Amino acid sequence: MTDLRDAAMTSKAWPFEEARKLVKRFEKAPPEKGHVLFETGYGPSGLPHIGTFGEVARTTMVRRAFEILSDIPTRLICFSDDLDGMRKIPGGLPNQEMLAQHLQQPLTSVPDPFGTHDSFGHHNNAMLRRFLDTFGFEYEFISATEFYRSGQFDDVLRRAAERYDEIMDVMLKTLRDERRQTYSIFLPIHPETGRVLYVPMKHVDGDEGTVTFDDEDGREWTLPVTGGHVKLQWKPDFAARWAALGVDFEIYGKDHAANTPVYDRICRILGQPAPEHYVYELFLDENGQKISKTSGNGISIDEWLTYASTESLSYFMFQKPRTAKRMHFDVIPKAMDEYHQQLRAYPDQDVDKQLANPVFHIHGQTVPASDMVVPFSMLLNLASVSGAEEKETLWGFIRRYAPDATPEQNPQLNEAAGFAVRYYNDFVKPGKTYRLPDQTERAAMTDLRDRLTAWDGETDAETLQSAVFAVGKAHGYEQLRNWFQALYEVLLGQSQGPRFGGFIALYGVSETVALIDRALAGDLAN
Repeated sequence: MTDLRDAAMTSKAWPFEEARKLVKRFEKAPPEKGHVLFETGYGPSGLPHIGTFGEVARTTMVRRAFEILSDIPTRLICFSDDLDGMRKIPGGLPNQEMLAQHLQQPLTSVPDPFGTHDSFGHHNNAMLRRFLDTFGFEYEFISATEFYRSGQFDDVLRRAAERYDEIMDVMLKTLRDERRQTYSIFLPIHPETGRVLYVPMKHVDGDEGTVTFDDEDGREWTLPVTGGHVKLQWKPDFAARWAALGVDFEIYGKDHAANTPVYDRICRILGQPAPEHYVYELFLDENGQKISKTSGNGISIDEWLTYASTESLSYFMFQKPRTAKRMHFDVIPKAMDEYHQQLRAYPDQDVDKQLANPVFHIHGQTVPASDMVVPFSMLLNLASVSGAEEKETLWGFIRRYAPDATPEQNPQLNEAAGFAVRYYNDFVKPGKTYRLPDQTERAAMTDLRDRLTAWDGETDAETLQSAVFAVGKAHGYEQLRNWFQALYEVLLGQSQGPRFGGFIALYGVSETVALIDRALAGDLAN
């Protein structure tokens, strides 16, 4: 452990860089609360999405890194902002007319349109917890409704009332003129309608811890700020949560970055040091537009997991969090193959490289072995040329290539074969475009067909790759990538593909001969 800790102190992997900030934070003394607190927040107005996964996964990576560097205990809290009012009805939900009667009520007061939980907020919280449990995250769940109503937030809310003017001064500087006229950090919850009210305060009594306001009908009310009678606007709420819980580290997206000084300042006004924070870049869809759960562009968690493993998604999340990345279906095969490449590399790496390897941050110190004897991209190409509808079709080729491989002994490969079939049929097959070879390509492919027909040498990937190289050179391809691109476009209907020797070894020499014959006859391009 000492060697590992020493290496971690100089590792350039971003989770260790962030964890070292926390080590420095507590180098003089451990936190009074006895642990380091990591937090992620979730807005339960809709179902958990891929950004939620990314925040918890990345926070877990930093937490794991810190636990290598320090013996101070840690906790991870997932906080649900379920006391927020339902400002609009999310699309696609049942019982829209019923929901319309509960606009502006806290999500935990809105009836569950699915009829399975106490409220819409409780339903989405249950979905969140099931989602996090599926991935095996270690966390504690806190509901904002319970946090406000149980009194756990009361001390900080009283402090917010006492220091109301100071916090308002911070907030008003961030608002447009017209918004300043009605803004208050406190949002009262109407005692009769239960609605979250966006109304100005007539008076805030810091000594009594109360707010006085007129409701939408002009009636005056005075409510305590404690016990869940009011909630905080989202920016002050963000900071007050840090202060109330004693949060030491939180990750959030670039859309929050401009508010970071506001969060920090309010947290300090409320009497607690601001936490360390890490801002990540947002994900983009295939057109370079920001992914939004409202617009539904990009890719969802369920969609990713339909075509690839959870670990491949964690691998994608680890890579360069501060670089904007396209997150669409075409990134999945690359993530799958690169994840397994890193698994295979890990055992032979020295400790410094292991700590920089993404799989360490995905699995911790118990990194599994990869049983993927066939790359995912190759499985896709097999599915393509065989027209596979079931993964058993791919196993017919896999067994010939790797006789010792079985679905039982190679569960990762077996799972990947199923992913490959689904991915091929949903994404590759509809977009495949075969073309006929030109005269030079036809001559070269005829030569390759003839050489394979007479083949009596080894059928390993490297030997066959050398043969394909030799054909390309013999037919004047100075840039061999043009030769391989021709093979992909004519035989596979795509502009990129696998190492062709490996493809032949897996698909079969005689099967490749038949494939070339079909292409030369024009059957594939028809």
